[in-house]
Amino acid sequence: MLVFLSSLLSALDLCCVLCIAISLFKPFLQQNREYINRLFVCLFLNRNRLKTSREIESLDLPNCRLIKGIEAGSEDIDILPNGLAFFSVGLKFPGLHSFAPDKPGGILMMDLKEENPRALELRISRGFNLASFNPHGISTFIDTDDTVYLFVVNHPEFRNTVEIFKFEEEDNSLLHLKTIKHELLPSVNDIVAVGPAHFYATNDHYFSDTFLKYLETYLNLHWTNVVYYSPNEVKVVAEGFDTANGINISPDKKYIYVADILAHEIHVLEKHPNMNLTHLKVLELDTLVDNLSIDPSSGDILVGCHPNGQKLLVYDPNNPPSSEVLRIQNILSEKPTVTTVYANNGSVLQGSSVASVYDRKLLIGTLYHRALYCEL
Repeated sequence: MLVFLSSLLSALDLCCVLCIAISLFKPFLQQNREYINRLFVCLFLNRNRLKTSREIESLDLPNCRLIKGIEAGSEDIDILPNGLAFFSVGLKFPGLHSFAPDKPGGILMMDLKEENPRALELRISRGFNLASFNPHGISTFIDTDDTVYLFVVNHPEFRNTVEIFKFEEEDNSLLHLKTIKHELLPSVNDIVAVGPAHFYATNDHYFSDTFLKYLETYLNLHWTNVVYYSPNEVKVVAEGFDTANGINISPDKKYIYVADILAHEIHVLEKHPNMNLTHLKVLELDTLVDNLSIDPSSGDILVGCHPNGQKLLVYDPNNPPSSEVLRIQNILSEKPTVTTVYANNGSVLQGSSVASVYDRKLLIGTLYHRALYCEL
């Protein structure tokens, strides 16, 4: 008992010291975020959580090309049943590398039914603040009248909102409908839409303050969660994750899948009529799992992964982060099948965060690098 109390007091003392240091040096920290991020990753994060010693061999696909116009990340991708693919581009995070730090983010679209598809930036309606647009996770929803809604996690000035747009296909534009802010959405990462103003979202941290996030991650508190939002009700429906990240829904709408990036896990949760979730099973992997996409032809899960988290967070152009895409088949079975679809050591694609497929065409996005188009 005395040993336990001593350990607890030591941990509390460390927390107090870190909190005091953060408050005293916060102006310096804010001006030197990338340096602080490097220091934090190297000194404080558990090496196994980041898979710092993991290296991969490239498993490239033969018919691939980099997508012109995407130079600074395409963190998330969502594809409509008609083959129109939406890209969330230009994400910026405190301390994270960026190839275009002064350029606002945007939403791009590609028609995968075209013979030689190319990415075009969608025009956004007047009144929306484009200068601070910092898009993260995205999700589409098609209503009963065929209206297409695009949900976008946004971090204007590193705050947290969810933006709802109506897609106007006739003129390739987005009409901004609503900005959602809520105290239960302090650090939103990804989103899956389940209605015209309804969604599940992951919080990858409990705190919204950047430096409290560092402390939370270091202490491995497992305070991150999944929130259900509707105009009439907002509630936490699953919690206890290390770092909840990507989220998606099964084709039959019965299950929600959640990626826990630093725990290297995919969680399967059962969805109930009241929109609550109950934990069903967990699949453990040997990589940092980011966004999850569903293959519409099979129901398989495609996972954008980071084989080595330290390389991702501490960017070195001479030793860049690698990319990895996994396919999960029969995740509800006792022994799901996990296969590698694509792997690259960073020579072509750095920091893969998402992979989506449509009619034997594969799109792979990254956290802050390029995007890849492959014909399978």
